[in-house]
Amino acid sequence: MTGGFWSRARHHVGFQVGAVLLALFVGTALVSLAWTPYPVDALQMRAKLLPPSASHWLGTDHLGRDVLSRIMVGAQTSITVGLLAVSIGLSIGIVLGTWAAARGGWVDEALSRTSDLIFAFPAVLIAILVTSVLGASAQNAILAIAIFNVPVFARVSRGAALSLWSRDFVRAATAMGQGPLGITRRHVLPNIASVLIVQATIQFAVAILAEAGLSYLGLGAQPPVPSWGRMLRDAQTYIFQAPGLALWPGLAIAMAVLGLNMLGDGLRDLLDPRLRLMRVG
Repeated sequence: MTGGFWSRARHHVGFQVGAVLLALFVGTALVSLAWTPYPVDALQMRAKLLPPSASHWLGTDHLGRDVLSRIMVGAQTSITVGLLAVSIGLSIGIVLGTWAAARGGWVDEALSRTSDLIFAFPAVLIAILVTSVLGASAQNAILAIAIFNVPVFARVSRGAALSLWSRDFVRAATAMGQGPLGITRRHVLPNIASVLIVQATIQFAVAILAEAGLSYLGLGAQPPVPSWGRMLRDAQTYIFQAPGLALWPGLAIAMAVLGLNMLGDGLRDLLDPRLRLMRVG
């Protein structure tokens, strides 16, 4: 099965482009752990707002800091916030969604109505509300983004699990005396894993975008931690004097989100047998 997946993946252009962009995104963050051209907080007021050159490939900002170094370390912030927020949302959402599918009744109804209530508000609005109440920090940004991810994963896992509870192999397991927890662990979760992987990839992109938005508003990662959103905020004052200050972090956000979305769409095509049959047909 794994061999078949990679064989199909080699012919899926969207998946390949997304994988390359994601590898570039993660690779930049990993390299920045060990090396950056300059210290990210090295102030050089005499070298402020320099254009790209051999010594500063992407130029310097209004405080003389190297833009490339801050872009590289900013990738760490985006990955950390995105991974933690999606992991928390995924873990809690799976538990709630599969529990609702297994129990039904008032549990299922309560989850559905709560999800509808949260979805009535935009994700960024919820994040702004949470960070405004708890304070501006990367930790609170993670919590805020995770809160919106919980009902997303709960609804996806509930819908996928419900379609399995009516299948013959689940009914057979029930007839053999297996309880809801055992059936969920042995039969439901393995069969909905591909759906959750695809959704997690897409939500990772949403989390990166939300983190950048919160940082732009001053509600995300705080100085001296570099953040692409904060770099955009600092660049708006110098947009005509040094447009590159806004171009590079904006391009980094766009490429990271585009790569994850293309990877998620590619995974959906490759892992969903119904989509594969439709394409063949």
